[in-house]
Amino acid sequence: MDKVMLSSLSLIALAGLQACASGKKAETNSEKPNILVIYTDDLGYGDLSCYGATKIKTPNIDRLAKEGLRFTNAHATSATSTPSRYSLLTGEYAWRKAGTGIAPGDAPAIILPDRTTLPSILQKAGYYTGVVGKWHLGLGPQGGPNWNAEITPGPQNIGFDYSYLIPATQDRVPCVYVENGQVINLDPIDPIKVRFDQPIGNEPTGKDHPEMLRMKPSHGHNNTIVNGISRIGYMSGGQSARWIDENMADTIVTRAIRFIENHKSAPFFLYYSTNGIHVPRTPHPRFAGKSGLGARGDVILELDWCVGEVLKTLDSLNLTDKTMIIFSSDNGPVVDDGYFDESVENLNGHIPGGPFRGGKYSAFDAGTRVPFIIRWPGHVEEGTSDALVSQIDLAASLASLTGQKVTTKDAFPDSHNYLKTFLGKSQTSRDYVVEHAMNGCLSVIRGNWKYIEPHKGPKLSAETQIELGNDTQPQLYDLSKDPGEKTNVASQNPAILKEMTDLLQTIRGTNVKHEESGVLQ
Repeated sequence: MDKVMLSSLSLIALAGLQACASGKKAETNSEKPNILVIYTDDLGYGDLSCYGATKIKTPNIDRLAKEGLRFTNAHATSATSTPSRYSLLTGEYAWRKAGTGIAPGDAPAIILPDRTTLPSILQKAGYYTGVVGKWHLGLGPQGGPNWNAEITPGPQNIGFDYSYLIPATQDRVPCVYVENGQVINLDPIDPIKVRFDQPIGNEPTGKDHPEMLRMKPSHGHNNTIVNGISRIGYMSGGQSARWIDENMADTIVTRAIRFIENHKSAPFFLYYSTNGIHVPRTPHPRFAGKSGLGARGDVILELDWCVGEVLKTLDSLNLTDKTMIIFSSDNGPVVDDGYFDESVENLNGHIPGGPFRGGKYSAFDAGTRVPFIIRWPGHVEEGTSDALVSQIDLAASLASLTGQKVTTKDAFPDSHNYLKTFLGKSQTSRDYVVEHAMNGCLSVIRGNWKYIEPHKGPKLSAETQIELGNDTQPQLYDLSKDPGEKTNVASQNPAILKEMTDLLQTIRGTNVKHEESGVLQ
């Protein structure tokens, strides 16, 4: 039989992988480490000096890479935020479930209380669990949250003991923090109202009052003005609860450090989800103008400083050797994502996506190939790994690490146990990786080959100037010879094209529909 063709037996076996992946024998460790996931936003493969950037230095993240394992072929599950975060916490590809596209600021909870999640599994293993930072997975019941009362369901209903959240994104209303289901500093006589379908209240908008803006939108982002920046969506009330944009990184990292300090004596799991380097890019004055690369470069410096503050905290508490740190990004880079902040004009030769094509939103590799570093001194091998890995496998692998058996029917359906690979004890690659673009287009990588399914849509985003990877014809790339995905070799390799087409169809399943993931915002 032609070795490039999938036999019927191998197709059946492949489909069965999903059902048995989380049932593999647990690879436990006698010492349960603290687990700290540092999940950044819109950080590209080429944005860090440890990944080859020469125009900017990131010494604290470089320290993680030096003392841990730096992966060169690691992928988020999606080229946008909400679906990547959904997949990270549930071990399920977001495109399998409706309602997991880019969430508005008033979206209801996307992960419901009956769902087994990474934090709920770690809770059962004896961990105190927390999430600090960007959420963007919806809050409250169908119809959206009541911002003026206890907000439920939320993180506290899916395995997190503590939460301190940016509800959605910095560029979306409401511009408030939510701690354990309550808006911080809310004055009950000034209730919050939020809408995304039409204006609410009488607060000025960027569209009608551009003279009030200190940062002008380049596309979209022209609704309610908060702190001189117009946002996506409309908001009134909550004046005493509104955040100060320049203090956001400090506020979030301070809460992360406080969580670590408060739970230093017991194993903890912290999902520290930074807002940086998402728009609007509002670096603290300590970093503004310091990178020479515009606001985007400045917030990369700020992000690196935040990582450094966390590392110093672990050092001071003698927790460095007891803590596994996983550092990665939710998707690839974007330069102009809705505001004129001089990032485009000041790239100065910096290439956020490194050698890869595309970026955030895209089916090309820069959309999901992201920095990925794991450090746990004495347990994770130091160095570099070229293994093909996906964030989807963190759920099953961390369950295995902590000795948890996943038994519920729908738990982690797409997550496989690659703990040995994540620890550097093996170079075993994932059999395949699925990539998910903003418009719903799916791609699959297996070995040296990448297949992008035919999909309608613009080839270039008029707003972001990112190549989206859409084509009505199938695309096939040999990544060993063409990592930049410049030459489509589908017509020259019909057998491999069929193999990859069949593989993606098997992974998707005949009864599963993937959804369009929203608009560029």
